[in-house]
Amino acid sequence: MKGSLMENEIVVLRMQKAKNKSIELLWSIFRYILIIGISFVIIYPLLQQLSVAIKDKTDIYNPTIYMIPVHFTTENLRLAMSVLNYWPLLKNTLLFVVSTTALQAASCALAGYGFARFTFPGRNILFTLVILTILIPSSTLMVPMYLHFRNFDVMGLVNLFTGTEGINMLNTYGPSLITAALANGLKSGLYIYIFRQFFRGMPAEIEEAALIDGAGGFRTFFTIMLPNAIPPLITVTLFAFVWQYNDTFYSSLFMSQSNLMAIKVASLPADANQYLPGILGVGAGSNVKVDPNLVSMIVDTGVLLAIAPLVVMYLFVQRFFVESVERTGVVG
Repeated sequence: MKGSLMENEIVVLRMQKAKNKSIELLWSIFRYILIIGISFVIIYPLLQQLSVAIKDKTDIYNPTIYMIPVHFTTENLRLAMSVLNYWPLLKNTLLFVVSTTALQAASCALAGYGFARFTFPGRNILFTLVILTILIPSSTLMVPMYLHFRNFDVMGLVNLFTGTEGINMLNTYGPSLITAALANGLKSGLYIYIFRQFFRGMPAEIEEAALIDGAGGFRTFFTIMLPNAIPPLITVTLFAFVWQYNDTFYSSLFMSQSNLMAIKVASLPADANQYLPGILGVGAGSNVKVDPNLVSMIVDTGVLLAIAPLVVMYLFVQRFFVESVERTGVVG
């Protein structure tokens, strides 16, 4: 009797184990299908752009070619670089983006630390206003910000000493650098929130020990709190770099004539139609026109060149980025 019961229990356990394995197998298959589908949606446009970049113009009208061209060439890359004036453009863009990113990360970290660790009148109201900067569309602030930097003046000092209405800072990097340094730049409200949540999760005993040793607020921040805030610092730095690199709203508003990648990519179709005839040796008075499909290929190749620095950066820093996001979420 006992032997038959034990055999039945063993059979039930084996069936349950087989069922669990089947469920795990089905879940693994579903998960891999989902990951492959999402990866395809993300990677497919890049593969398509890469295919266009290495495709010869003789393959444009070949209906048998889909992704892999028959004739490989780097001519599209050369032409796109010529239209964009790529290397000086990239150097100028990286210099601008790195400068604004460094200023924004430093100012937002300091602001987030102040909201997290200091008690002062109106703190909650000010932090509510910071959150509102995340919710309010940037377009609603376009006109006042434009007018502010067209006649930039601090407390009327420029008008007092020079008699002019202010300094015209349009088509300079001044507006972006000033707003980044004052924690009021692109997406600064989100960065302040990230730092605040992280610093709130750190033990208060660290600061108390520093205060006992005679350290003030700034020294505690720079020597103790900031070195421990590497995860949110990496997260904010990468977010700020990518968003500033891709920004067209503020760049077009303040620096419409500047040599920045986002602005040049926005005007790339017009530039390609204007400069390609001269690059290809087609005279201005000639009746020969550049093939519009070739122009489209050059535009697609230029877009690929524009996003290439971000793709290369992600390949090197994606591990640190994932770790920083995970640790920021756990601590904050």
